[in-house]
Amino acid sequence: MNAFKLLLLTGAAMTAVPAVALAQTATTPAPASRPAPQAQTPAPAEPVQEEEAEQETAVGDVTVTARRNDIRTSIDSISYSLADDLQATTGTLADALRNVPSVDVDPQGNVTLRGDGNVTILVDGRPSAILSGQNRGDVILQIPADRYARIEVMTNPSAAYSPEGSGGVINLISKPTPSAANGQPGAPAQITRTGSIRANVGDNGRWNIGAGGTWQEDRLTLTGDASYRYDQQEFAFDRIREQLNPAGAVVSTTTSRQGQESEQQGAFARLAAEYRLTDKTMLTAEVRGNSFEVEGNGAISLFETRNAAGALTNAYTRNGAGDFSFEGWGVTARVLHQFDASGHEWSNELRYDTNDNESLALAENVFTLPTAPTFFERQGFTNSQETIGFTSAYTRPMDDGSKLRAGYELNITRPDQENVLQRGPTEAGLIVVPGLSNRFEAEQTVHALYTTYERPFGEKLSAQFGLRLEQADIEIDQVTTGVRASQDYFKAYPTAHVQYQVTDTQLMRASYSRRIQRPQPNQLNPFVAYSDPLNVRSGNPDLEPQETDSFEAMWQMRQGQNFYQATAYYRDTSGAFTDVATDIGGGVLLTRPENLGGRRDVGVEVTASGRLHPTLRYNASVNAFHQEIDPGAISGAVPREGELVTGRLSLNWQPTTKDFVQISGFWQGDQLLAQGTRESGGMLNIGYRRKLNDTLSLQFTGRDVLNSFGGATTYEAPLFRERSNQDLNLRAFYIGLSWSFGGGPRRQPEQFDFSTGPTGG
Repeated sequence: MNAFKLLLLTGAAMTAVPAVALAQTATTPAPASRPAPQAQTPAPAEPVQEEEAEQETAVGDVTVTARRNDIRTSIDSISYSLADDLQATTGTLADALRNVPSVDVDPQGNVTLRGDGNVTILVDGRPSAILSGQNRGDVILQIPADRYARIEVMTNPSAAYSPEGSGGVINLISKPTPSAANGQPGAPAQITRTGSIRANVGDNGRWNIGAGGTWQEDRLTLTGDASYRYDQQEFAFDRIREQLNPAGAVVSTTTSRQGQESEQQGAFARLAAEYRLTDKTMLTAEVRGNSFEVEGNGAISLFETRNAAGALTNAYTRNGAGDFSFEGWGVTARVLHQFDASGHEWSNELRYDTNDNESLALAENVFTLPTAPTFFERQGFTNSQETIGFTSAYTRPMDDGSKLRAGYELNITRPDQENVLQRGPTEAGLIVVPGLSNRFEAEQTVHALYTTYERPFGEKLSAQFGLRLEQADIEIDQVTTGVRASQDYFKAYPTAHVQYQVTDTQLMRASYSRRIQRPQPNQLNPFVAYSDPLNVRSGNPDLEPQETDSFEAMWQMRQGQNFYQATAYYRDTSGAFTDVATDIGGGVLLTRPENLGGRRDVGVEVTASGRLHPTLRYNASVNAFHQEIDPGAISGAVPREGELVTGRLSLNWQPTTKDFVQISGFWQGDQLLAQGTRESGGMLNIGYRRKLNDTLSLQFTGRDVLNSFGGATTYEAPLFRERSNQDLNLRAFYIGLSWSFGGGPRRQPEQFDFSTGPTGG
């Protein structure tokens, strides 16, 4: 049966999409195209009122725009410009995401959308190998944000996007580059060279540098950018764990304290080529590479255990260091054929990515009570992952204002992981511990067919309907123990979006989507991996996908320079993932993922942007929601519910045409767990930019100036309770210069994100 479904999907993809494309002709009447966004220009000293953006009733083409397109919306997305986010010019992707409504990033780089950590991150509408998998948090904390122009948020995306990620989709939109527009038949050959260099120096030896450039001649455009950053960080980690008897009385208390300093450095590079083969066919290719490493120094951990009377019964220290490294590269090739200028097109794209990461930690264990011989431990973890993707997408606007999209997607992921634990009386005498070392391989293949149809119903009402069919096959192989397991399922994911234009300045939208969160391959690995003397982790081969039904109703208004949006939402998730800690004896906790009985979120999110004064603008958002957790069959867990609130505020002051001041802050509320709560806290950032001349700017930024961002996790179970606190020192100050050079036309304004369809046309 599965083979039949796979054959059906593949056959339909190879015949239906090309057949539909070839059946159309370029002479079909096309609706009037949407006006292109106007180029961004510096605001004058006394800002003038800009013309309001034109609004069309065609679904997906409606654009509500704040000043300079800071906020753009479509029927299934909202995107935010990073042009005036000074933290994005010197910071990491985590710094930029923390300033975006609906999005939260915790100290470990874990991303949540409206409190849901199951989020898919795309780059220019395409899956990203380095922004998926178990090391995504490390990448988000390292990758520079200045390579992106906008961040698009889709909490209820259409069927044209993968349903993976119950929280929704975040689309990172790269900075625009000029296309080979002058490469038209009969046009004279032109050569354009433009570029920019940016450099920032911070406190404690921090610094970063980046450069980008474009070379364009006739039909060919070459674009490249590269960056390098060096950073330092300190953190302290405190944990208190209490063991309880069946009556709930404390029988022992274990405390641990750890402090460490780390050096972080990373390099990122990309080279893209675009060649206009004819006036209707374009070839593009991209090569990209990423490399970064973290070196931890001076890690000292103290472990102490006391009995019910408070007497010390056990004490030892772990002294050591740890390193983490990541290297990856990828290529993309694409063919785009435009049948006419209305957006009628067919694209085919092939992607390949591979990455390798490795972590290595060495610790010396010194026992003081009771006294025992010192021994060494070395923990090593390596992960190699290969990702292959293919997309064929067809878009056809109709003369009645409707639009059809159809496509096929293939995604193959192959992780290869190895855990090795060594112990010995000396560093030279380390030997492998077989019971705590393992090799794990997996392969996940997803075939998908999708279609969406959108059309206006009169002048004010429009709608979009979509359906996505997916066949998923997952194979895991625990090589060390010989344990194998598999999952395969065929599912349908419907979506629906409706929009009504209430007045010239107000509109309302409603939407529904069904989404899925598949277990990551490492979450299915049953092997128990060693973390530290108090903690071990494992995957769960019986972990099932979680499914979410998401409903939203939204009101939006744009009036002059002011933008307001309020969204009410309800999410019903069955089988939601959660980490469950179990006492396996000796004060050691085993943590592994489990399926909850269910989780429900009901909330309201409000976003506002506008002027408080002719030179002072604000951007603010608040998300408040009620969450209920049904633990299902999880042992020791009880139903939980609570009210959670997150918010952010940014003030931008431009007293003159050359000066720009920014103050921004956010607060991340608690997150409920099946056995406890996770806290994050808040952060205050400042920035100043001075335009020295038309090509040179000076800027200063301060991140987490109050040094207030940290994290805490609390577990409560019948036989134990634990609280872990993480104190991060993220405070940093930078001063830097940005220089733009080159002649010829400036970069074209960025297009309307990727909410108009996966082709990004």
